[in-house]
Amino acid sequence: MLIRLLQRAFGIDPEAKPLPGPQPPDRGPFRRDFWRSPLRGPWLASLLSSALLPLILICALTGFVSHVAYDSELGANSVTGDDGLLTPIYAALDWPAGWAWLYAVNQGLHVIAGLAAIPILLAKLWTVIPKLWERPALRSLAHALERVSLALLVGASLFVFFTGVLNIQIYYPFGFGFVPAHYYGAFIFMAALTFHVAIKLPDLARAFRERGVVAPLREDRASTRPEPPESSESAPTAPRAATISRRGFVGAVGLGSVGLGLMAAGQSVGGPLRPLGLLAPRGQYYGTGPNDFQVNKTATSAGIMPAQTGASWRLELRGGRTLELSREELLRLPLSTQKLPIACVEGWSTTQTWTGVPLRDLGRLAGVDDPDELFVQSLQEAVLGQTTLNNSQASDPRSLLALRVNGADLSLNHGFPARIIVPALPGVHNTKWVQRLEFRGA
Repeated sequence: MLIRLLQRAFGIDPEAKPLPGPQPPDRGPFRRDFWRSPLRGPWLASLLSSALLPLILICALTGFVSHVAYDSELGANSVTGDDGLLTPIYAALDWPAGWAWLYAVNQGLHVIAGLAAIPILLAKLWTVIPKLWERPALRSLAHALERVSLALLVGASLFVFFTGVLNIQIYYPFGFGFVPAHYYGAFIFMAALTFHVAIKLPDLARAFRERGVVAPLREDRASTRPEPPESSESAPTAPRAATISRRGFVGAVGLGSVGLGLMAAGQSVGGPLRPLGLLAPRGQYYGTGPNDFQVNKTATSAGIMPAQTGASWRLELRGGRTLELSREELLRLPLSTQKLPIACVEGWSTTQTWTGVPLRDLGRLAGVDDPDELFVQSLQEAVLGQTTLNNSQASDPRSLLALRVNGADLSLNHGFPARIIVPALPGVHNTKWVQRLEFRGA
């Protein structure tokens, strides 16, 4: 009943007549008989939609959660700004230190589901592509509204998934900030998807009711028959003989989906799956020794020179008092060793054993026992060279100013002389090449 009310409210009528006036001649892809595959039709579109929707919902939920953890004072990468509409929401959602693998699991699910969805999305677009070319283009005002929503759905989905894949590769050829563009593109996509699902749900139910959910998958190529042309604009009017069964087509799409999902799992889960991480940024292996693990931004790309991290380097502590400590003085303080992961928005994660000074001990040295927040400044000059930790992150006994990893000094690319390591914190906020720690409030 609700679906019918929505259809009536928006005036969606598949039997609507063309708008008056001359119509362009049908040529090439504008002709329905141009599209001849006997696989196309409501059933295949419905099956692919049913497989795609859960993956998209996982992406949407984990994407929002990721932004709760990720959003901070990151300049162009912030999705809230100082007075954005989402600022009150994010201000009320404080990301905890808590379970150390929280962000790694969340972002791993986000990237795995996103990559696994790509073959299904492309297959769905292939299935319904005749509708994108249908003529007359506008039958009525209601039909125009439906086509605008379809254009937003197709355009936003391609934009969100394409930019997401580029982000996994840490490649940004576009001239805009990835994070806000990807985020707001996802909002447009989800709004268009909600409208599309509401309108097309009766078609999905009818397709499964008439043909069954899995019955067409039992048919071999010789038994594959087209759906009636009146069932949908995507069903062929002049079908050719099948060159592949629906079972073969769905199987090939499923194999591609599982393959991409395993590639994403290779960089998110690691371990025995690591060789499958073919999409991991900068390759799968990073040399040998204790510092053999992923690095997003190298010292060179961040503009860090070895001279800045040499004997003259000092850590500046600010709070109730200000003092400076050399690396040797830091190493003489009581140290803690923790096994903690780093997980990045690109989907990769790695777990290493870190040794350093607990941040809360450094806060006490600076005269602040229970800071409201901790501002971290790096030698890196860009805005990504700073972050602000909340009370639970700065006070967690596992949160470290790390000096060593896996028993060896940090390499320059991994943040020598010192870096931040906090459980469940996105990798971008585990600041490297730390120069100053400012403990605020008490």
